[in-house]
Amino acid sequence: MSRKVPHLEELRKMDREHHLHPFTDHAAMHPSGTHILTTGKGVYLEGEEGKLLDGLAGLWCVNVGYGRKEIVDAVAKQMQELSFYPSFFNSTTEPAVRLAERLGRLAPGDLNYSVFSNSGSEANETALKIIRQYQILKGKPNRMKILTRDYAYHGVTLATASMTGLPNCQIPYGLPLPGFLHAPAPYAYAVGREKDAEAYGQECVAATKKLIEKEGPETIGAMFLEPVQGAGGVIVPPPGYLAAMRTLAREYEILFVADEVITAFGRLGAWFVSEMWDLKPDLMILAKGLTSGYISMGATMVSQPIADVLMKGGYFAHGFTYSGHPVAAAAALANMEILEKEKLVEKTKDRVGPYFQRRLMEFSGHPAVGEVRGVGLIGAMELLPKGGRKDLKPGMNLGIVGAAKVRSEGAIVRGIRDLLAFAPPLVITEGEIDEMFASVRRGIDKLWS
Repeated sequence: MSRKVPHLEELRKMDREHHLHPFTDHAAMHPSGTHILTTGKGVYLEGEEGKLLDGLAGLWCVNVGYGRKEIVDAVAKQMQELSFYPSFFNSTTEPAVRLAERLGRLAPGDLNYSVFSNSGSEANETALKIIRQYQILKGKPNRMKILTRDYAYHGVTLATASMTGLPNCQIPYGLPLPGFLHAPAPYAYAVGREKDAEAYGQECVAATKKLIEKEGPETIGAMFLEPVQGAGGVIVPPPGYLAAMRTLAREYEILFVADEVITAFGRLGAWFVSEMWDLKPDLMILAKGLTSGYISMGATMVSQPIADVLMKGGYFAHGFTYSGHPVAAAAALANMEILEKEKLVEKTKDRVGPYFQRRLMEFSGHPAVGEVRGVGLIGAMELLPKGGRKDLKPGMNLGIVGAAKVRSEGAIVRGIRDLLAFAPPLVITEGEIDEMFASVRRGIDKLWS
């Protein structure tokens, strides 16, 4: 049921005349009008469309749900005490120190240090610069190339968009820059190998090895991998694939970076997937669930051996005005307190995640669905036209069409190419999962109506 929003048309007019939205087709959006959202509580949002269940946690990030007074209070208290001071000038603030210590204590292996930033893009950009400086300090200045994968998403700066393996993030900007390599992703469905996913994953590893040897391992500084490729389509790695890629990086002395911007802080039923899947990364990238999206913040976690080299290497000429912003750090600490106190990571692992996956897998027999896949509280559903998979054509964008239909039925999900993606807040209940998938079923039923 729609809800009256004061000044809605005035807001839409201002938006149309002054606001460039990220990742938006403005010519398609403005004729029907921008959606204006006004309030949020738990897993629900409200605006002129009425009440909507958020099945994407904002943008893969609102893990503890909307309207958490604990975070609001922590932010307000910190703003009153000390609204801002940088970590430059041999100075810092208490929240930044406490957050760095907490992350170092929670993170797997020897990831003991954090460099703070404002987003996942900046956290990956920070990692790129750390890797370059580290290789130079180690006497290996030729190790400047970076290896990622097709369908990867690592950010939108010039360098991180070059790491990203999505054409729409690169072609409009004349990217990628030189020195960025893309290996095949284990996206078995995309090549018709979903019934043979494990073997296809090993073929991707072999192709990666071949690419490394062709380029020269002595020229490659690091390999960046998302444990589950999120924006690329929720590509869940087949058994053995990530371990083999990690072994490959070790074999060629290539640093291994786990981009956990989406997967960390409980999404898959663990604080960090790097620990759950024993990835032993040299660096780890965090954002999104770090503050549950309440305030923008990213972190680049650095292993002890790399940190030792950097700290002995002279002036570290990198950082942002807002690196370790005390208000953002206070939000992150309060967010992590909620995750711990309410045992949301454990609930995702033991109860809500498995229930979500069972309900998701029920769509495997739907005539408009080609494949469902997921792990924990993340999933995807590949959509089909009436003629089936043989009639799928580039540019059909069934996911975009399907997401709009699901939204009209009361739930927000993400449309990517020809698939729907799901990643609800960790506070979602079994009943709310039922409600979300009921909206999804009504929406995709309309695809063929």
